[in-house]
Order: sequence, then C-alpha cells, then structure tokens
Amino acid sequence: MRLVRLILFDIDGTLIHTSGAGVNAFAKVFATEFKAVDGFERLKFAGRTDVSLVREFFGYHQIAPTPQNFGRFFERYTFWLDHILRQSKSEVCAGVWDFIHGLQALPEPPLLGLLTGNIRLGAEIKLRHLKLWDVFATGAFADDHEERDHIAAIARQRGSRILNRDLRDEQVLVIGDTPLDIRCARAIRAKVLAVATGSHRLDELKSHQPDWVVQNLSEIKAREVALNSA
Repeated sequence: MRLVRLILFDIDGTLIHTSGAGVNAFAKVFATEFKAVDGFERLKFAGRTDVSLVREFFGYHQIAPTPQNFGRFFERYTFWLDHILRQSKSEVCAGVWDFIHGLQALPEPPLLGLLTGNIRLGAEIKLRHLKLWDVFATGAFADDHEERDHIAAIARQRGSRILNRDLRDEQVLVIGDTPLDIRCARAIRAKVLAVATGSHRLDELKSHQPDWVVQNLSEIKAREVALNSA
C-alpha cells in the first residue's frame, strides 16, 4: 500500500480566503513607508512569494533591494496584516476542516505541513486568525528561499527529518490552487492535488495535469489521497 506520509498545503486560496488582507497590507506599506503607489496593479500575487513580489515592486520604483529595505518592509507588513485581518472578512475554504479531520482520523495519519510563498510570520498571523496554525507540524516559507520550487524542496526535507525517513516521491503530496503550486510539486516529484478555490478555474488547473483536481476539498476524501489511489 502506497501511503502518503507528508502532505504540504499552500495557504491563500487553498486553506483560507482573507478578502485580500495580504494584498492590502502590501499596498499600505509601500505607500506609507516607501511613498510608492504607481504600478501596484501590475503585481500578480497568486502562487508568488512575498520576497519576489517586494523585489519586483522595488524595481518599479528604483528602490534598492537591500536587506535593510526588505527588513523595513516586512516589519511593517506584519503589523498591517494583523491590523487589516481584524477588520476583514476571512474564512476557511470549503471542505478544508473536514478534509484535515479525515486525515487526522486515519490509522496512520500523514504529517501535515505548509508550502507557501508567505513569510513565516505572515503565514502564522493569517492561520492563527482562523485557528489553523497549530494543525501544521512543519513547513517552508518565503524566508527560506525566494523561489517557490526551492521552498518546496526545503519543505520536503524538513518533513523527512521529522519523520526520520527518506520519503519516496509517491509519499509526498502538495495541495494548492495555482499552476505555480502544481509546478513546484512536480519540481520535487511529489503528487499534487489542485483545488479551484482560488483565482484559477477548474479547467485551467486540469490543463496542468495534476494527479487530482477538484472544485474544493469537500469533493474528495482524505482516504483517497492518503492511500495514493490516483
């Protein structure tokens, strides 16, 4: 039996919706700290990493991408993210809690982790707001690497260390809502479950050939993916 031992979840559009709180916090910091507002609409957030987005916008405005400027940005970003979340309508995506509970109820539950383009503190603020943070035992974040494919590799390595075993490719599953999530899953040779709870439609996700694709997590049973029956 080919049991999945490590499941890595994307956050925005996969686990939760925050009514654009992260995007709004980005815009607030750029405007108040760097007096940079022009061109913000050119940023495409879905599937990207926080660090790459900041670097891109710095480039639009000839702001030096120094460690000091990144630090300044993210210090204020986490402040504004927490503030804006408290005033925003946020929710857990359809089917997420039932799917997680289904995984936890399995005779051999897999290790649950995060694979996200959020910085770690941003991820924690978002997930604690909806009481999801403590579900996950491991993860990798934009603090670990600017490129999503490398974040995926780090997440897999950390999961392997916690489980104290070398994971076979079919024992790792990535769950995400964008073509970039599918790509980074393939970069680490993992299985991938795509969900159309974000900004990408079901048919668009299907065209990237994930192992499973569903409208939301209520349409698939935890046992089906944990037993690797695709």
